[in-house]
Amino acid sequence: MKDIYFPSHDGITTIHACIWLPEGEIKGVVQIIHGMAEYAARYAPFAEFLTSHGFAVCADDHLGHGQSVASEDLLGYFNARRDPEVIIADIRALQLAVKKQTGDKPYFILGHSMGSFFCRKYISLYGNDFSGAIIMGSGFKDIFTLTTASLAVKINALFRGWKHRSKSITKLAFGGYNKKFKPARTENDWLSANAENVDAYEADPLCGFTFTNNGYAVLFEIIKQACAHKTIAAVPKELPVYFVAGQDDPVGNYGKGVQKAYDKFVKAGVKDVNITLYEHSRHEILNDDCKEKVCEDVLNFIESHIN
Repeated sequence: MKDIYFPSHDGITTIHACIWLPEGEIKGVVQIIHGMAEYAARYAPFAEFLTSHGFAVCADDHLGHGQSVASEDLLGYFNARRDPEVIIADIRALQLAVKKQTGDKPYFILGHSMGSFFCRKYISLYGNDFSGAIIMGSGFKDIFTLTTASLAVKINALFRGWKHRSKSITKLAFGGYNKKFKPARTENDWLSANAENVDAYEADPLCGFTFTNNGYAVLFEIIKQACAHKTIAAVPKELPVYFVAGQDDPVGNYGKGVQKAYDKFVKAGVKDVNITLYEHSRHEILNDDCKEKVCEDVLNFIESHIN
C-alpha cells in the first residue's frame, strides 16, 4: 500500500488516500468510497485480494475521517459549508490522479454504506467514466424521513452548534439498528455477525466515533440526493450496476431498501442492474462471515465487464 496526499476542495485540508498496485500488469482499477466513521485502509484485505487478480485499487479518507483530519475534534465534521459536493470533488480528484498513473484502463467504482450514497450521486455525474459500479451496503429512504432528520439536525445546531455531537440525533439515525439482534453484545452488533470484526471496529479509535451535527447534515443531504429520481435518472443507461448487501443489514431495511433502490434503477432504464443479498449477513459484508463469497462475486462482476 502506498500513501498519497492531495489538497481537499474545502481549501483547507490535506486529503490522505491509499493506492494498492498489483505486481504485474494492471488489468483495471477499482476506486473505493468508504463509509461513515471508518477509513480507506480498512479495505486493505479486499484491495489485496483484487491486486492479486491484477487490479489496482485506490481509496481516499473523506473529510472528517481517517488521516484526513488535523485533530480529533474534526472527526465526523465535513466542511463549513455542509456541502456534499466538496466530498464529491475530492473523490473526483483521486480518480483523475490515479488515471494519470494507470492510463486508460477499465475503471470501476465501489461505494459502501455512506459511501454507497456518494457513489450513487457520483455515477449520476461521471458514470460514463466507468466500466461498472458496485453499490454495497446501501438502501433507500423517503423524502419525508430525510427532511425530518435534516430539520432535527438544524434545530440542534441552532442551540448547540455544528460541531456538537448529539446523542439524540445519533439515536434518531441508528437507535433501532440493534433491535433485531437482541440480546446484543455491543452497540455495534448490527455491523457484523462476526464478533471479531465488531470488536476490532470498537477498538479502533478511527472507527465508530459520533458524527457532529455538521456530519449528519451532509450525510442526510447526500442520501436525499442519491435517492432522488433526478439523480437516478441521470445514471448512464449502459453503465453496469451491481447492488450487494447483507440480508440482515438494517441500513438496507433487511433487503427491502436495497431491492427498492435496485427497482428504481431498473425503472429509470439502466439496462444492466443486478443484486445479491447475502443470507445471515449484516452491514459490513467485506468483514462478515460471507466475505470470501462477496470478494468472488465482486471480482466476477468486474471481470465480466472489463471489456
